[in-house]
Amino acid sequence: MASTSEIIILKSALENNVKFVKSILKNSDTIVSAVIKGNAYGHGVNITLPEMEKAGINHFSVYSSSGAYKALKVKQKNTTVMIMGFVHPDDYKWIIENEIEFYVSEMVELEYAINTARKLGKKAIIHVDVETGMNRTGLQLATLKRAVKIINKFSEHLIVRGVTSHFAGAESIANHQRIKKQFSTFKKRVKLLNEYGIFPELKHIASSAATVNYPDTQLDLVRTGVMLYGYWPTRETFIQYIHRKKDKSDPLNRALVWKSYVATIKTVPEGEFVGYGLSFQAQHDMTIMILPVGYSNGYSRSLSINGRVIVNEQFAPVIGSVNMNMIICDITNIGSIKIGDEVVLIGKQGENEISFSSFAEMNNSLNYEILARLPENIPRSAR
Repeated sequence: MASTSEIIILKSALENNVKFVKSILKNSDTIVSAVIKGNAYGHGVNITLPEMEKAGINHFSVYSSSGAYKALKVKQKNTTVMIMGFVHPDDYKWIIENEIEFYVSEMVELEYAINTARKLGKKAIIHVDVETGMNRTGLQLATLKRAVKIINKFSEHLIVRGVTSHFAGAESIANHQRIKKQFSTFKKRVKLLNEYGIFPELKHIASSAATVNYPDTQLDLVRTGVMLYGYWPTRETFIQYIHRKKDKSDPLNRALVWKSYVATIKTVPEGEFVGYGLSFQAQHDMTIMILPVGYSNGYSRSLSINGRVIVNEQFAPVIGSVNMNMIICDITNIGSIKIGDEVVLIGKQGENEISFSSFAEMNNSLNYEILARLPENIPRSAR
């Protein structure tokens, strides 16, 4: 059954972006962990994970045990999956059995890990998440001192694969001092673990932004998300990168194209209102097209009388209110359009392009937010 829209993931773009991220690493041995939370930032785990494996990624970070379950179904045997966030208590058994790695951010999580591993007779593979100043998740110093004693006491049930933390805004120079302080604190926490005889194989704290803006924080592994899909965490991060380069062009390629189709074409006489309410009135005789996508498909209501699409290689503005399942566009000055024609919501057609960055700006949102809100039921394919 045909869908009202489709998302196409460009394999060449993913390959390009993986190569770029690896090219900016100070040490070629540093592992790139592709962050695939939020259904791979809306791109689709089932599509992007195998394609990134082909491009040379064999480590993936998810937010929760449900994300790990999706990844496990499509990953290769030797690919590692790491849970950075929530694990439901009922999932520890499945996670440990499948050798999925996971953060320990609270004492209760450490207890679940040890108790489940003991029952299974198999070691839990953990990453010790330490609080360094973001004040979100992570073991605070007093709790960490208790945790390391328990880790040592029950070491036969644990593999401490990593020690980790997360920066609070590495994408902005305004946070420079805070980031420096966090990194200093992180190194002290690593030293504390070492003093207790715990030497994690992987030390990691860098996100996409930190990988670019603070190269010294790359360490043994970097957790890169949005850059692998072709987007900079912020424009500031992009400027920080290119100011050191002679070539000022963007090295990243957008990996996602979102398309729909013309459902209806009709004329509207001058003076008539279009769509719900009185938000748009025709100032002249108009030709309009209706597309079968709306806010239930991830096309936000905030794009009412603000968004635009590309049809017949030309921009067509959205008029009236974005409905649950429809948007209306002005095609008065665009000829040769017929029902069934392809319409680009995000991506390029001819010489014109709507990037997710511009889409997000029109929507007054972040790249991350718009991407992650694309519904999973939109068909996705790789080309």
